[in-house]
Amino acid sequence: MPARFRRERILIVGCGDVGKRAAAQLPSRLRVLALTSSPDRVRELRAAGITPLVGNLDEPASLQRMAGLATRVLHLAPPPSEQGRDWSHDPRTTALTRVLRRRSPAKSLVYGSTSGVYGDCQGAMVNESRPVQPHTPRALRRVDAERSIRWLGRLGVRSSVLRIPGIYAPDRVGGTPKDRLLKRTPVLRSADDVYTNHIHANDLARACVAALWRGKAQRLYNVNDDTALKMGDYFDLAAELMGLPKPPRVSRTSATEALPLMLLSFMSESRRLDNTRMKRELRVRLAYATVREGLSPQAQLL
Repeated sequence: MPARFRRERILIVGCGDVGKRAAAQLPSRLRVLALTSSPDRVRELRAAGITPLVGNLDEPASLQRMAGLATRVLHLAPPPSEQGRDWSHDPRTTALTRVLRRRSPAKSLVYGSTSGVYGDCQGAMVNESRPVQPHTPRALRRVDAERSIRWLGRLGVRSSVLRIPGIYAPDRVGGTPKDRLLKRTPVLRSADDVYTNHIHANDLARACVAALWRGKAQRLYNVNDDTALKMGDYFDLAAELMGLPKPPRVSRTSATEALPLMLLSFMSESRRLDNTRMKRELRVRLAYATVREGLSPQAQLL
């Protein structure tokens, strides 16, 4: 075979901020490709050393050229935000898996899901054996996507699912709570507050790359740092590190009347994610073990 086909070919689907960070961590001997639906991003991807493939997950016919192209696939594209009546289905992942099963399926597939699939666990420590209990449309769509990924795994592709909480990084657009702190958006008082989980974007990228080679077949992984904070305490810590006033605290009743539904949905679920499997099997060593390290002024200078 020509040399270009003997090289490992890594396809990133949904090559946004985390996808580009993951691509930057891949060895230069690999060929990295990325699916994009925007011709305007072609130049940007090429500048990052990534070969662009123009196609659209919402238009399955445009994906046919990807069949048999990649040896490993990192799928980070989110489901559509709206699906009419069928709001629990992710047609994008369905379209992708149908293409990937044709002609020399990839060796491995890693899917970036969300920890929201667990639903409200009332602050309990959660590992990957806990059954999913999604309560929101976006979580239901992710559960459907996970089913599609694991179905592909039964056809011979070594498929792994990463369950990801809140992603942050000082150099990521909207990657810190600064804007929310400046707006003085309230948080829940301690008695009503919920546990929240985080992962630095660079550590998430490392986990994505590790899973491409080390992820076990049909395996689920919580990908989060070691922080154990309630949401209000997280914002208090961020305010301290950024030299800003701490946000006001309100009761859940007051929050329901004052805050938008999207924000309230994050305040209605409480869980602490166990990342033991990520560390043991993927052998991920966190560069930012806690949000204090990741949001510190020193980290922002790196």
